[in-house]
Amino acid sequence: MPPEKSGYFYPNKFARIFIEAMEEIMGKNGLNAILNLAGLASYVGNYPIDNLEKGFDFAEFTALNIALEDMYGPRGGRGLALRAGRATFAQGLKGFGALAGVGDLAFKVLPLNAKLKIGVPAMANIFSQFSDQISNVYEEGNDRLIYTLERCPMCWGRKTDRPVCFAGQGLLQEGLRWVSGGREFKVDMATCIGKGDDMGRYVVYKEPIG
Repeated sequence: MPPEKSGYFYPNKFARIFIEAMEEIMGKNGLNAILNLAGLASYVGNYPIDNLEKGFDFAEFTALNIALEDMYGPRGGRGLALRAGRATFAQGLKGFGALAGVGDLAFKVLPLNAKLKIGVPAMANIFSQFSDQISNVYEEGNDRLIYTLERCPMCWGRKTDRPVCFAGQGLLQEGLRWVSGGREFKVDMATCIGKGDDMGRYVVYKEPIG
């Protein structure tokens, strides 16, 4: 049964990129099984159209993430959602970086701290601009950034005992790698609307790993 709609949307292109990333990771049969389990059989062999029209409901995106956990267990589902999130940025969303001004030469020569200060809010703005997701970024102390989800597409209507928005965590990790010119960063999920918090918060540690 299709999930009950939220009335908030991702652009079709974002959803298509994510579904294609899932197919690359788990194969066509694995993806079709996930789509069926999520109540999204209408997308089997019929991915969202490649445009920026807001047409993919948050409830559908949440259903995909729940189906990953149902099929592969919490641990396996988490790993796959992280990988799909990373692949989503790598395969498509970095193309939006140029729009946000983080793809040009002037940006590339900035020191790392400045890149993070400009690049992470630019990523949040892409989602706020093109989707109904509401994200903001602020600094906490000298060593971390907080990336917020005030309206979240990954846990819409979910009730859970732990943070579950792993796709966003993976997407942020890959986005940070791109913004920084290939460095890896630790990103923690601190709060999650699905477990009753006021908003979702990812903690981005500014010091690269290794």
